[in-house]
Amino acid sequence: QVQLVESGGGLVQAGGSLRLSCAASGSIWSIHAMGWYRQAPGKQRESVAAITSGGSTNYADSVKGRFTISRDNAENTAYLQMNSLKPEDTAVYYCNFEAGTYTYWGQGTQVTVSS
Repeated sequence: QVQLVESGGGLVQAGGSLRLSCAASGSIWSIHAMGWYRQAPGKQRESVAAITSGGSTNYADSVKGRFTISRDNAENTAYLQMNSLKPEDTAVYYCNFEAGTYTYWGQGTQVTVSS
């Protein structure tokens, strides 16, 4: 059974940085896309960043230039480096892996940015 385990969330002041990690456990093959989503209270879940197996990346306009997504294919792990954090980045962050016809989600990690 595949599980995605996230870590790295927490409380940070505006302007600070955090690095999120998402590691897959269990047998998972051919992860063609890894992504990060977030959901703030009262809002819909939104895509933050994504990276393909070839390394192509895509970012939400709100995080471009501040967030960087990366992946370690050998370790089936995704990362999200978040710099220059703003209070509006406060949300629960979820990782998402797409492998074949399957989609996996992490349990979510809270990121809180104080002003």
